[in-house]
This record gives sequence, structure tokens and C-alpha cells, in this order.
Amino acid sequence: MDLGIAGKTALVCGASKGLGYGCAEALVREGVNVVIVARGAEALEAAAAKLAAAAAGSPAPFVKHVAADITTEAGRAAVFALGHDFDIVVTNAGGPPPGDFRNWDREAWIKAVDANMLTPIELIKATVDGMAKRGFGRIINITSSSVKSPIDILGLSNGARSGLTGFVAGVARTSIAAQGVTINNLLPGAFDTDRLKGTMAGAAQKSGQDFDAVWEARKKTIPAKRFGTPAEFGAICAFLCSMQASYMTGQNVLADGGAYPGTY
Repeated sequence: MDLGIAGKTALVCGASKGLGYGCAEALVREGVNVVIVARGAEALEAAAAKLAAAAAGSPAPFVKHVAADITTEAGRAAVFALGHDFDIVVTNAGGPPPGDFRNWDREAWIKAVDANMLTPIELIKATVDGMAKRGFGRIINITSSSVKSPIDILGLSNGARSGLTGFVAGVARTSIAAQGVTINNLLPGAFDTDRLKGTMAGAAQKSGQDFDAVWEARKKTIPAKRFGTPAEFGAICAFLCSMQASYMTGQNVLADGGAYPGTY
């Protein structure tokens, strides 16, 4: 299927690895120019090289990278120094740490809200009006399945990402919807990423169990009996950016192998 987005330009955050990289790769394979941003320069350069090799189309799309912390004003300024005319924006920031809410002070909450709510809002604010003027725009926020089914030890994430979800529900339904701009949230469940491995390693250490045993036990809790891959997550993201998805906006798209047990 031709998604109709070849030649568009995308900003993809947190794209040096994991789900962000999966989204960037899916987009370049569709002929989309991409600007990728992440904090680690070495990993980002390696990701950019891989993406350039994966780029499809004639002429091949460009791949640019900016090593910056997108959750800071300076980081966003570094990205927007390349321009504001992005047709596609994929917001993505590492989730805050797990823990007991009794141990989180105001600073921990502010940091979580800043990264996982206010940063996506700032990126939307900086790009959405230009998208509307040009008559096309796609904003995808990578949030979490915990927005639908909260996880007790992820209270910082539950709270900050739920705030973003409420904001998007309102802004996606303003006049921009009639100007070709859609805003949707993509909610990952358990995907085979370094973050999941880190979480499982912590769980194994805490329980005194072998990592492999914890890893396999976690798989069994998912109806699909496996973890998702960044590539298939990226494919969903690319579809939401497509011309075919132009009638979808303000939605929370859950990708979790069937783990969420609810009807709605």
C-alpha cells in the first residue's frame, strides 16, 4: 500500500533506538525525509547511518540528526534551527522511573510532567499552525498502555501521560481537524526494547529470580504470547501518518498484543 507521504518531512524524537527508531525506519521506507533527535550522539549517528541505508524512493529521502535533549528549551531550539516546517511530528521521551508514590517529591513530578506532557505540547504548539496552513499534518504522541490500564508502580507515567491524553483530546478536535491535521496517541504495551529489558532486570533482581524466567513469565501474560517489535510498532505509526488515516484524529491507538482486558 502506498501511504501517500513520500517527500514529506518528519521530526522523530527519541529515535536512536527502540520504538522511536522503529517509527523513523518505517517512515524513511515510505520515502519520508526524517530529522531524528536523541541525547546520545554516538547511538544517534549509528541510527542515522542505518536509516540512510534503509531509505526508499527516488530520490532517496534525507536523514538528518540532532543530538539534543528534546525536553529542554535548548534542545528544542537546536532542532527548530533546522526549520519549523515539519509535516509529521512523532513525540517520544523516555518514561519516568517506577517506584512508590510516597517517595516522589515535587521535583520528580515536575520532571515527569515536563518530559511526558509539556514537551509534546511544546512540539505541537511549534508546528501545528504551519501544518494547518499547508493543509497537511500528522502528530503522533508515543505514550503508554498505562494510560488505558494504569500500572501501580508507574504513577509518574500514569499521571503525566494522562494529562497529555486529555490535552490532545481537546486540541485534536479544534479547527485544525478541518485543515488536514490529525493528532493521535500511540500506546505501546510490552515491546522488546532496552527499556523493557531494564525493567525486567530490575524485577528479576528484586524477586531473586533468573532474568530469563522473569522474561518468559512476562510473555505468558500477553494473549499474543510474545513481545512486540519496534518494526511493527513503526508500521502502525507510519499508517497513522498516512493519507489513508486522514479521518482518524484524537484517538488512542493501543498496541499491546491483546493485554488490555477491557471492551472499550
